[in-house]
Amino acid sequence: MFDYDYSPAEKDAMTRLSKWYSGDIHDSMEALGLWGHLEGISLLGSLADGDVVCGPAVTVLFEPSDRKGEPQDVYHNAIDNVPPGGIMVVDASCAPGSCSGELMSTGAKTAGAAATIVNSTVRDLAQVRALGYPLFGTAPSPVGVTGKKEPMKSQVPVTLGGTTVSPGDLIFGDVDGVVCIPRAHMVAVADQADALGRDEASARDRILAGEKLQAVWPA
Repeated sequence: MFDYDYSPAEKDAMTRLSKWYSGDIHDSMEALGLWGHLEGISLLGSLADGDVVCGPAVTVLFEPSDRKGEPQDVYHNAIDNVPPGGIMVVDASCAPGSCSGELMSTGAKTAGAAATIVNSTVRDLAQVRALGYPLFGTAPSPVGVTGKKEPMKSQVPVTLGGTTVSPGDLIFGDVDGVVCIPRAHMVAVADQADALGRDEASARDRILAGEKLQAVWPA
């Protein structure tokens, strides 16, 4: 099993960040001069209204390959070694084909993963949704990967939507999309998100009490 040996402060930051929404988190990152949106990636599997996924990245990189027979040992090994609550982050954009569907999602969920993020198409969405698994991708497609590409490396930096994700970075996903928080900035982003959340909660209460939006926000 992959072990990132997070400090107590990092673990606390993860817990605090899991309370918010992707918009709060990205606003907080931008306030700190950071950018983390995984552009083009959206929820295609199952996630209950209001729920989020928040966990450490386990990365997999696909490369073009004409080999047949689903040679996916690298991907399977990464899934089997995901830490509890970890999130699979897969860059399979090198060629057409869906590298994740029912079996990959079943394996990931059984291993303890919280979600899978794929920079490519995904498939078997009815089955994945019935499984209750949060699978994110660029679009649905029934096309498979055999003879087109295969996973060559794991636990290396990967780039999705212009954002680089390294193993151990924090991934946050919800119905609005996916954000990567670099490990080095997790605590600072959590602090910023807590402050923004307090301001938003106060503004919400004031608006519900009858104050005009223009007088309340921005704080």
